[in-house]
Amino acid sequence: MEPLTAYPLRCSGPKAKAFAVLLSMILCTVMLFLLQLKFLKPKINSFYTFEVKDANGRVVSLEKFKGKVALVVNVASDCQLTDRNYLALQELHKEFGPFHFSVLAFPCNQFGESEPRPSKEVVSFARNNFGVTFPIFHKIKILGSEAEPAFRFLVGSFFPSTLTSTDPQDSATSTWALLTLSPFPRFFKEGTKVEFLEVSGQP
Repeated sequence: MEPLTAYPLRCSGPKAKAFAVLLSMILCTVMLFLLQLKFLKPKINSFYTFEVKDANGRVVSLEKFKGKVALVVNVASDCQLTDRNYLALQELHKEFGPFHFSVLAFPCNQFGESEPRPSKEVVSFARNNFGVTFPIFHKIKILGSEAEPAFRFLVGSFFPSTLTSTDPQDSATSTWALLTLSPFPRFFKEGTKVEFLEVSGQP
């Protein structure tokens, strides 16, 4: 028996060429569509479109706070200003809470490692020592590659240059200084900034 001889494949005619062109066009279209999905995502323009976790690790949509003015803060239990800040925030919450105002607190350990406690202990600490009744969420990172998306949105909205730093520690330090010394953003109920409120020694 003679061995089979391999023959080069050839296009059998105009129909085969047309099919090859059509297939190439389809593949290019699919690739462009996938790239569009990856790079042209709808721009998020509201803080309230994000989801976060509460102190128990359950997912919470910030949509539930839409329709209120939100004061978004990071908190820490071992900071030299802990007592004053928690008391002041609780006073704001108590006085203005009935008038569509919310204090939303997020524990963070990035600044001087001043929040070593786990989330549940942070809530217990704040309630037992300062009578806090406003929501305290899951402990997060505010800056760097592991930053909470909601805070990346906030920081990027006001200080976009801080998101490009290659040193997370420098980024955290410089942005914390900016947020402390610069005007503090206040938001519309829709979740966008409306004006700036100067930060002074008292909240």
